[in-house]
Amino acid sequence: MDKKISARNVSVIYRGKFNQEPVFACERVDLEVEEREFVSIVGPSGCGKTTFLYAVDGLLPINAGEIRVNTNLVTAPGADRALVFQNASLLPWRTVWGNITYGLKLRGELDQETLSKIESLVELVGLKGFENRYPSQLSGGMQQRTNLARGLAVNPDILLLDEPFASVDAQTREKLQLELAAIWARTRKTMLLVTHDIAEAVFLSDRVVVFTARPARVREVIQVAIPRPRSIETKHGALLQDYVTRIWNLIELPS
Repeated sequence: MDKKISARNVSVIYRGKFNQEPVFACERVDLEVEEREFVSIVGPSGCGKTTFLYAVDGLLPINAGEIRVNTNLVTAPGADRALVFQNASLLPWRTVWGNITYGLKLRGELDQETLSKIESLVELVGLKGFENRYPSQLSGGMQQRTNLARGLAVNPDILLLDEPFASVDAQTREKLQLELAAIWARTRKTMLLVTHDIAEAVFLSDRVVVFTARPARVREVIQVAIPRPRSIETKHGALLQDYVTRIWNLIELPS
């Protein structure tokens, strides 16, 4: 398979709040993601996971090394990537349909063929019948479905996910995890997820990348040998829990 993301010797330094001492967020990170692969990044809180994800998207500059997407050097955000943020950040004056199609409207790509694909996407993420609702009329789970659909609507090569289910309750989170697994199986989009939830990472992923404490370095990459499709029983099964324990122990190791 082709490499969709290739990060080599990536270091990221940024200024702290109120222009304090520089923060060394990532140090010499090497990471690759293959085409159609689902990869998650886990690590201690504040270790630099989201910083690295934003660097892959092109939102943050890097200070050393290089990041390539589809062999192209990343210097800014691009149409080949879509970033799904932790908070839905939907436009309150636009309906579900209006939010999902907003990026396409800006590009001038709302032709009939595209609209038909969006209708299928709305059904895929479980929003059929809610197209004319406004964000204030949606539950947190429905808002995140809209957020996810908005990212998929622009048909990126790579979907970058920054803790997309962190703001919903535990029951909704599990349901959304199942739905995301089904969406990945249907679309086979390359996905890179940052999460604090180790079980979520194992359940969704082909591989889990474990970062050290800040500055983030790759401590270990875990291949997840759990057959797909995965169910709620998989999520709470002994095999997945063994992976969770192994990864937790790696995170707890001193840097």
